[in-house]
Amino acid sequence: MAKKTVQKKSAYHHGDLHGQLVAAARSLIEEHGPDGFSMSDACRLAGVSTAAPYRHFASKQDLLTEVAKDGLQRLGAQMEENASQHPRGTIESISAIGRAYVNFALREPHTFRLMFSTRAHSGRIEELKEVGRASYGVLLREVARYTGEHNITETVVRNAFPLWTQVHGLSFLAIDGKLEVTAFPVNIDESILIATERLLPPPFPPQT
Repeated sequence: MAKKTVQKKSAYHHGDLHGQLVAAARSLIEEHGPDGFSMSDACRLAGVSTAAPYRHFASKQDLLTEVAKDGLQRLGAQMEENASQHPRGTIESISAIGRAYVNFALREPHTFRLMFSTRAHSGRIEELKEVGRASYGVLLREVARYTGEHNITETVVRNAFPLWTQVHGLSFLAIDGKLEVTAFPVNIDESILIATERLLPPPFPPQT
């Protein structure tokens, strides 16, 4: 059976070549890993000529960086969407951000690894960090609401950092299969909620 393309060639003529190649590369990354495909593979999956991507990407490395940037942007949007489903500035909304983070890693483990890799993005690390900081800002703003701060203060950063390290570590434990070797079943959602409650100080003003 022929491999299904991400989009027909008509997408290129409507100016969406960049997006279609990023989507194709992301699909191939999840199937084969970042080293397991070529630019020509991405072109075939996107349904465009092998010369087309060089209008937007200087190399496969550039395409990988765009996939990583897209992943960070989508992660930030998903964290914001999860938080918005709860009263803002609460344990529940902050826990929802953590769930979005781990769930993203479970859905797209290879893309998640690529997002935090330095090897694949030489020359564009600062650009990638800037996108990452925007995504991280979703957590910072929610913690600021929780603590009654109007800006991202040192206190906000200090309170948010342990929350990020907890879900980041949990994400890698999950996608590396390390949770399977524990002697008891792990409920990821419950673990995130418990960690959020314990890592944050009492809210100000107190939640009722």
